[in-house]
Amino acid sequence: MSNSTPLSRDQLAQRVAADVTVGSFVNLGIGMPTKVSDYLDADRRVTLHTENGMLGMGPEAHDGEIDDDLINAGKIPVTELPGASYFHHADSFAMMRGGHLDLCVMGAYQVSVTGDLANWHTGKPGAIPAVGGAMDLAIGAREVYVMMTLFTRDGRPKLVAELTYPITGLACVNRVYTDVATFHLVDGRAHVVDIHGIDFAELLARTGLDLVDARANSVPTNKE
Repeated sequence: MSNSTPLSRDQLAQRVAADVTVGSFVNLGIGMPTKVSDYLDADRRVTLHTENGMLGMGPEAHDGEIDDDLINAGKIPVTELPGASYFHHADSFAMMRGGHLDLCVMGAYQVSVTGDLANWHTGKPGAIPAVGGAMDLAIGAREVYVMMTLFTRDGRPKLVAELTYPITGLACVNRVYTDVATFHLVDGRAHVVDIHGIDFAELLARTGLDLVDARANSVPTNKE
């Protein structure tokens, strides 16, 4: 897959949704990842979990659908699907820590090519840390996908050889989905599956990483 322009947030959410395995149990992190719920068709049989105590979450709620008591972990109003259930916060975290989730999708400040994740604190003096359930998800989910822009506002890459921000989890990230490229992290290297609005040579130059061009061998989506 190669597009002439970078992906918008909605296009990126749709790209991630296409790779969510049919029938899986999934947690969507606060921020950009919550949009993935809008692109999961009912026939995919994906069950969404949120750490504030819900299983069977539907897409974001709008207008007359909004129930102020029905929100996700990011305090965004959501819908419920048939069979949805509710439980104590502690039980929700037990599900996360106990290995009961197939996948979580999270944002990040940085990800290393070896799969290390930094997404709870920038390390800057006075910055407010926001760990939430990130550490529990990073070690508890069977797979971890990160969804983020590839570069900061000043052009620094967020996919790096080694983290410089405080660590959330080590060797936990399997895939990184960004506005300009998708990466599968395998054996300590980042394999480029698709690119958008950038060519491979520029991607190499701007990240400074030893990337593997795997576009001809992309992993199929919508896995059964």
